[in-house]
Amino acid sequence: MKPIHSRSTRARLAALGAATVLSAVAFSAQAATQLMIVTPWPEGNFQVKTLNQFADAVKKATDGEVEFDIHAGGDLGLKGPELLSAVRDGIVQGADMLLTQQVGQAPLLGIESVPYLTRDQDDAALLRKLAWPYYEKTAAQFNQKFLYTVPWPGQGVFTQQPVESVDDLQGVKLRTVDKNGTEFFKALGASPVQMPWGEVVPALASGAIDGVTTSTPSGVDGSFWEFTDYFNKLDWQLAPDVVSINLDAWNSLTDEQQQTIESLAQKMEPQFQQVSQDEDKRNAKILADHGIHMSSPSETLSKQLTEAAQPQWKQFRESAGAEADELMTKYLDARDAE
Repeated sequence: MKPIHSRSTRARLAALGAATVLSAVAFSAQAATQLMIVTPWPEGNFQVKTLNQFADAVKKATDGEVEFDIHAGGDLGLKGPELLSAVRDGIVQGADMLLTQQVGQAPLLGIESVPYLTRDQDDAALLRKLAWPYYEKTAAQFNQKFLYTVPWPGQGVFTQQPVESVDDLQGVKLRTVDKNGTEFFKALGASPVQMPWGEVVPALASGAIDGVTTSTPSGVDGSFWEFTDYFNKLDWQLAPDVVSINLDAWNSLTDEQQQTIESLAQKMEPQFQQVSQDEDKRNAKILADHGIHMSSPSETLSKQLTEAAQPQWKQFRESAGAEADELMTKYLDARDAE
């Protein structure tokens, strides 16, 4: 993704951010404190829908004293990997950001993208619960406060032939979205090709790739039933978005406003996480109705996936810092004890 190079764009965003921070600091003199919240996802995406629901709830619960000014679809020119620093610097007062896109600055935030560390929604919920104190500490280091997380549906593989063991992935030209996915599927014997979403459907249509690793909503978006017949819901990655607020803007709110917003975040987070699961089920049904054969990994395949992921687990422990290693150990011990 291209960073923002334009000085005029940065200046405009900085001016907008400064103006909004000033309005937040002087909230007592204003009809409402407006906080600019950005998200890279387009209108209509369930992450944007839940963010708008939260914004409406905040406005109502604070009697209009605090308003979230939502900017969707990257309309301010900020890309996903830039959002942690943009919120830190007050360019915007908040963001709905994919945690795994922030690993360039905060490697620990990538723990939920480590391949097959979590194998289903229950595993993901356990890891997220244990990770939250670490996330909060990281947020404070980047001058912000994390309010709540919403996971994306789990990643699986769309293929032309069934995937029942790693043997079925040998040599398959499979689209991946990031380095983790590329390394993981290479270890499984596939021939991964990292490419942006906009190139996926043409590549499937031309035969440049044989399949795609993604989630059910993307499978529906791309009408993958026109190119593939099978979807194995490996859930090899269940990465979340987080809604974050600049700490200076947060501290400008009254104690009562902060408590109200935190209470809403705690109350609505499970609802929003259920929305993600419902979205997954809804799209899975659409895929099945169009003839896609749906499956989950067998016990044998699950063991093979765990084996293939070990080098990346080790790499994360070694490269993401002592706290990341500590967190992974806590999670694995807790998971295995269940």
